[in-house]
Amino acid sequence: MNWGKGLITGMAIFMLFILSMCFYMFRIPADEYDHQYYEKGLRFDADFDKERRVVTEQAQPQIRISSTEIKVAFTKPAKGTARFIRPSSAAQDKRFAIQTGEDTTVLLPVGSLAKGRWHLLLEWESGEKQYLFQKEITL
Repeated sequence: MNWGKGLITGMAIFMLFILSMCFYMFRIPADEYDHQYYEKGLRFDADFDKERRVVTEQAQPQIRISSTEIKVAFTKPAKGTARFIRPSSAAQDKRFAIQTGEDTTVLLPVGSLAKGRWHLLLEWESGEKQYLFQKEITL
C-alpha cells in the first residue's frame, strides 16, 4: 500500500467518525438540562434566606418514614407544600398540600410512590415567615 491510499483511507475513516458523532448528537433527547435554570438562579437568594431561617430559628421538621406514609412534625403550625422529586424521572414528581392544626403534625401518603431515592422539598409558612427544607430520603 502506498502513501496516497493510506492518506485517503485515514481521511475517510475520520470523516465517517465525524459524521457518526453528528448523527449521535442529533438523536440525543433535548431534555437533558433543567428548563427552569434561569428562574431558579433569579430566586436563589430568596430560597437561601428561607433555608438559613430554618437553621437559625431551629425550625427543622422531624421526619419519620414508614412503608405507607411519612410523618412530618413541625415546630409551629404550618401551611405550605411538600414536593417529592424523583431524580431519575421528573414525570414521577408529586406535590402535596400541607396544613397543620395545633398538633403541628402532617401525614403524607407515599404508598403510590415508587420505591427508591427521592428528594423531599418542604416549603411552608409559619407565623408570617417562610421556610424551606430539603432532604434526600429513600422509600
